[in-house]
Amino acid sequence: QAYLSYSNVAALTHLAAKPGWEITRALDDIKIWTLEEGDVLSLKVEMRVKIPSHQAFSLLSDFTARQQWDKHFLTCEVLQAVSEEEKIYYVTSPPTTGHKPRDFVLLVSQRQPCKPHEPHTVAVRSVTLRAVPPAPEFSRSEILCAGFQIHSNSSSSCTVCYFNQVTSGVMPYLAANLAGSSKSIEDTALECIKFLE
Repeated sequence: QAYLSYSNVAALTHLAAKPGWEITRALDDIKIWTLEEGDVLSLKVEMRVKIPSHQAFSLLSDFTARQQWDKHFLTCEVLQAVSEEEKIYYVTSPPTTGHKPRDFVLLVSQRQPCKPHEPHTVAVRSVTLRAVPPAPEFSRSEILCAGFQIHSNSSSSCTVCYFNQVTSGVMPYLAANLAGSSKSIEDTALECIKFLE
């Protein structure tokens, strides 16, 4: 478990630091970047928020509040509080046309910065729990690496970066056409900013 938590945070830090991110959309408070490697598409959404970074961290690390701003989260419950910094959640997503609703078992690891210039981190990945086998009415889906890095800009503002490494399994949600899906990403980002502020 300690290894999983460590690798969860390390994978997000590694993804954030990768070279080759290309900006696909730039609005006032939102920028959308993509990184393509083989059949893996990574997404980065950068949001400027007018609240302190520790407050954004506290709001974003509670995944049960996520339904308030993310329409891809239908339900979310805590299955297991592993430690103060680690929780395992069960999440369901609404069905898309022609697909069953999807469900996820997610490990969420939260980390305070060790040094002043480091970001607050909320890392997310799928895990397997024997207690929660796949159910026939859902399509069990996997998140390789996702989460938030929150960088402080001043005592009253921060930049929230949301990352998601997308495999073909998550693609129905983003649709094949990224231009079309960037609208839905933008809408979700705007909802996130509204929720935080």
